[in-house]
Amino acid sequence: MAGLSSVPDVEIDSEGKFKYILVKVSEGANESKLIVRGTKQAEFHPDIFAKVEPVMKTAGFDTEVQGGGKILHEPGKSIKVFSKSTGYGKADHSLTVGILKAAFP
Repeated sequence: MAGLSSVPDVEIDSEGKFKYILVKVSEGANESKLIVRGTKQAEFHPDIFAKVEPVMKTAGFDTEVQGGGKILHEPGKSIKVFSKSTGYGKADHSLTVGILKAAFP
């Protein structure tokens, strides 16, 4: 097992408006981190988790969706985080923005 550091913090589409989820990834009882995943290919928020969860499980990690929303990614200009997931509820957008700012300084 490579550890949580091997899990990218952010995997989102390079541009456009799309759904995203905020996921808590855990390794054991004491180690965890939040990751952001989003894509235009997902019709619904659970579609994103359906791709993330098996990969994380195979790597030995537990996952828990913390909520969702939408992202408007305009490369070189801005990344806006808004809205909510009907199924998962609203993610803490301030946490999402912090993760995105670190990935897209």
